[in-house]
Parts: sequence; structure tokens; C-alpha cells
Amino acid sequence: MKLIVGLGNPGLQYDNTRHNVGFVVLDRVARRYAPGAIARSKFQGATIDAGIDDEKVILLKPLTYMNHSGQSVAEAAAFYKLDPTTDLLVLVDDVALPCGSIRLRADGSAGGHNGLADIEQRLATNAYARLRIGIDLPGQIPQKDYVLGRFRPDQIELVESACNEAVDAAVCWCGHGITEAMNRFNRKVGLGLET
Repeated sequence: MKLIVGLGNPGLQYDNTRHNVGFVVLDRVARRYAPGAIARSKFQGATIDAGIDDEKVILLKPLTYMNHSGQSVAEAAAFYKLDPTTDLLVLVDDVALPCGSIRLRADGSAGGHNGLADIEQRLATNAYARLRIGIDLPGQIPQKDYVLGRFRPDQIELVESACNEAVDAAVCWCGHGITEAMNRFNRKVGLGLET
């Protein structure tokens, strides 16, 4: 069994904000692999059961707000007795990546992201896969305001493409693991170069 977690904030005021891009990707995975499924309230979140590449997958949206995402993730991981190093993928926004890009990592630091930091604290490890979706640096805008804001018109097409690619990357992770997913999807934007 695998667990894919999309990070974001619940509530209409946060719909389509940069910080909720993890929710957006998870919704697209659900539409593709569990069409018509009704989310259940479980693990302080919303869950949908899906089947991807002969793998049972739990899709989880923590509803604890971003900074407490680890509560929900830790509950689900403990309930299903999952090994975070092989069975968990977290979908998350990243200001350090340009809009239109995605990056998979098998482990690593939270990089200043409060949602990832809470997951790391609750799981007592940073050894879990994460798929980062680029949202651009905030520039002169305070970071909190920037991530809770909506995409500019010039970013929308880029982030749409990145979200669709992120779905494919998550599917690849389910069926082939993090190394294969990184080899296929980690590349420099616009250059076509493998990194």
C-alpha cells in the first residue's frame, strides 16, 4: 500500500492559492484513478482509495492546515503500518523552484516549508519522498502573502503544465519507485537537460 499526501489549507478562501498546489495535484490523481469517488473523513483529513499500477493507494488531504500537516500524515502512516522511506509521497509547493517545474527527492530537509517540517517532526524522519511543484520566488512580496495568494496570469499556464506532469510523476513513483521517478521527471526547465 502507498500513501500520497497533497499539502494545502482547507477552506474556500485558500482554493487555487500557490500554497494549495499539492491539493490541486492530488485532486487530479483522484479524478484519473478514482473517478466519482467520495472522500471520507479520516486521519484529520479527507481520504480517497485509488488503484494505481496494481497498487492500493490512499490519497490524503490533511485538513489540519499546512503547519500541522504532520498530525494527519503520522496518523495514516501508523494506521497502515507504512514505511515512510518507500510508501509515502508528499506533494508540496516550493518557492525555490521556478513556476512550471517539478522536482522529486527521496529525502531531505524541509527547506523552510512548515508543512514538511511538521511531517518530519511527527514521523521523526526526513527520509520520505516529496514531489515539489515550483511556484517562483516571492520577490518583494512577503512570503506568507505570496504563498497564500493566487497565481498571476503569466504563471497559470506554467503551473497547469507542472501539475499535469506532477500527476504523471506520482503515478511513476507508485509503480516504479522514487529512483525511476527522479530519473524520468527531474530535469531543468526549458533546457531539456537531465539533472
